[in-house]
Amino acid sequence: MGLDGPTGNEGVRRRGCSCTKDDFLPEESFKSWGNYVQALQETPRRFMDRVFTRSLDSTELHEIKARSQHEMKKTLSWWDLIWFGIGAVIGAGIFVLTGLQAREVSGPAVVISYVVSGISAMLSVFCYTEFAVEIPVAGGSFAYLRVELGDFMAFIAAGNILLEYVIGGAAVARSWTSYFATLCNHKPEDFRIIVHSMSEDYGHLDPIAVVVVCVICVLAVLSTKGSSRFNYIASIIHVIVILFIIIAGFSKADAKNYSDFMPFGIRGVFKSSAVLFFAYVGFDAVSTMAEETKNPARDIPIGLVGSMVITTAAYCLLAVALCLMQPFREINVDAPFSVAFEAVGMSWAKYVVAAGALKGMTTVLLVSAVGQARYLTHIARTHMMPPWLAQVNPKTGTPINATIVMLSATAIIAFFTELDILANLLSISTLFIFMLVALALLVRRYYVSGETTTANRNKLVACIVLILASSIATAAYWGLSDNDDWIAYVITVPIWFLATLALHAAVPRARNPKLWGVPLVPWLPSASIAINIFLLGSIDGASFARFGIWTVVLLLYYFFFGLHASYDTAKEAAENKMGDGLKKVEEGVKVSSEAQ
Repeated sequence: MGLDGPTGNEGVRRRGCSCTKDDFLPEESFKSWGNYVQALQETPRRFMDRVFTRSLDSTELHEIKARSQHEMKKTLSWWDLIWFGIGAVIGAGIFVLTGLQAREVSGPAVVISYVVSGISAMLSVFCYTEFAVEIPVAGGSFAYLRVELGDFMAFIAAGNILLEYVIGGAAVARSWTSYFATLCNHKPEDFRIIVHSMSEDYGHLDPIAVVVVCVICVLAVLSTKGSSRFNYIASIIHVIVILFIIIAGFSKADAKNYSDFMPFGIRGVFKSSAVLFFAYVGFDAVSTMAEETKNPARDIPIGLVGSMVITTAAYCLLAVALCLMQPFREINVDAPFSVAFEAVGMSWAKYVVAAGALKGMTTVLLVSAVGQARYLTHIARTHMMPPWLAQVNPKTGTPINATIVMLSATAIIAFFTELDILANLLSISTLFIFMLVALALLVRRYYVSGETTTANRNKLVACIVLILASSIATAAYWGLSDNDDWIAYVITVPIWFLATLALHAAVPRARNPKLWGVPLVPWLPSASIAINIFLLGSIDGASFARFGIWTVVLLLYYFFFGLHASYDTAKEAAENKMGDGLKKVEEGVKVSSEAQ
């Protein structure tokens, strides 16, 4: 049975479980080699078309969603979202990276690092929440960026979203092995296969991580509500363990361990903040569940903001408890909390902590699996990725193909790659995406095609350029300078402030949120941009090199496949709409073939 209505064309027919060429490349550009060569010749024109056209809210909510053939089931409430948020976030970051950062980078001041990262994450949560309420679809930030910044920027973000999820899941899976080893009174390397002929960063093979990811895959494809129930139960146990760690940790506190509070200086605090942002990754997965939420306008703000407040408070208390139990130089980097309890004479507690950490990491993996599959599903709906990945199973109501593909990639990365490499690369990808979402929110509030005057549009562009330039200059100076000279900040920070003030005073708002909006616009989105970019300046150069390689791979795929597939799909949808006398599905500057 096909889809009813004007969207029922070849690109959206029901395919069942088929796996033919048309399931992967059904577009006109790939029907023959002649068509493909012609499409490649038109790449510049097609690229400009995709850069300057933006999707519409209604398109994402109806036409794009319909390409999955079956609706996702609306089964989630704000209570589910809060527990999904807690389950998605509290995991490997706090239980593994806290020890590494406290011992080698920031000392007991790691709690300040968590506060800085938490502020950045909370600003991003506000931006995500407005979009998720206004555009409640599975695509999350990819859909938001398609609407406000256009197809090309959305694709670049999409590639980094997928990278974020794969790397994040791999990092958590490897951390799962570390705490499992602690629970069994072994070292993590006892459960890994050491291949001496391979690089140190990639030669510690982790089969347990692969098994864990496979089990999570089965849970994720069966049912979203079932995943929610499992997450709910596991998260309750997890919260009980966290409360135990905090209370027991403070009962064994020694104030002398806080005597050297900031041994590595303020630079160490911000370096840790950039890496510990990894600990907050996951809340964006909750926004991808908006399509399955009963009442998005009420449930999403409560779920997202509530879970982030709880998470930030828990992180700060856990970090303080850890550094009060042990001198920071003695903290174990693999299983810091378990070893800390052993050091203060509570050896039995390390088993409680290890079990709680495993519960937490399991829920993180589960929510991540649910979220990443929904991202990939929505990306595939636009045909930037093969539409086979957009299929929703009619029985389970879940995107099985997308889930299996994403978790297969996660398992492969988890098998080979060390945690420190994963954490840095993940932070770059995540901070970049969150910066783009904040930027998109400014565009959404201050620009509406056909209504905003040319003068106001130009003022908006100028203000945004100044906000970005001053933030990048601040981050670059921080990252490249070896001293604590502050003279450059006297120039860059006022430029950021004045640009934001000019945006507030000189550019009229073009749109107000219908249901729920970010307060203090443009200040909060602008601050989110500045903080995210600043934290990027604290990440090492090798991670940026890996990020650059990934970006090149994305661009190659886009110009040879994704661009032409999404261009054909958009044109076909527009022709169908116009032929039926319905409204347009995109807006923006059209670059016609006659212009060639």
